[in-house]
Amino acid sequence: MYRIGEFSELSKTTIKTLRYYEKEGLLIPSFVDSQTGYRFYETSQLPELAKIISLRQMGLSITNIKSILNGSDLEQILKLRKQELETEISLSSSQLLQINNLLEGKSMEKEVIVKELPSYTVYYKEGVIKDFRDIVNFILQSAGECKSTNPNIKCVEPDYCYVSYLDGEYKETDIKIRYAQAVTQMGIPSETIKFETLNPVKAACIYHKGAYDNLRESYSFLLKWVEENGYEIAEPIRERYIDGMWNKASEDEWLTEIQVPIRKK
Repeated sequence: MYRIGEFSELSKTTIKTLRYYEKEGLLIPSFVDSQTGYRFYETSQLPELAKIISLRQMGLSITNIKSILNGSDLEQILKLRKQELETEISLSSSQLLQINNLLEGKSMEKEVIVKELPSYTVYYKEGVIKDFRDIVNFILQSAGECKSTNPNIKCVEPDYCYVSYLDGEYKETDIKIRYAQAVTQMGIPSETIKFETLNPVKAACIYHKGAYDNLRESYSFLLKWVEENGYEIAEPIRERYIDGMWNKASEDEWLTEIQVPIRKK
């Protein structure tokens, strides 16, 4: 048997680490002298220590390693760690791309943010508008139709409403859309107004400042980002209206958030 210092040198592991593993119950000395407190290890413990070190180098927690040593499913724990690493790599790649863009002198006016869109209860209406100028009227009509059967319905605060385009292609006339408004509770549906609860979804988002005529440029920038970062569109894109003609006098002050629900390819 080897004293802890000798075993430390033999295994190329610090005494501090060996004591920590003992404290956590991962690697217990083969023998502890009751009078001196000296700890002794056997060469048969070297492979066990190597396994612990290897798992630590993979980024597994002490709790995970304890579970593995106690017989838990190694494959399942490694799969979970793999998912964590893939998420970290994806985030790091996105951060690196943003840094490179700034170093190359690109503006921060169009900055993509990835976030989780929470679950909402919404009322919605689907229909066809002649062109984009009819969106506002469609929204106002939807609100009126909802209020007629649900006079006490309340919108969430802060407000959340959006339009999605349902044609599957870009069109400038006869456009099929869905308008959705988040509300505090389910209501009574009608022939034109329906209710549903949206599931949480991960989305790449960008803010567009100004008139709606220039939204195409923001869409192009965001969809290019989605493609370059290995994502695909998971659900219809949402055009969320934050500021507009209802509260801002100038088109230059209108603020729209384009939200692209995404998933990894």
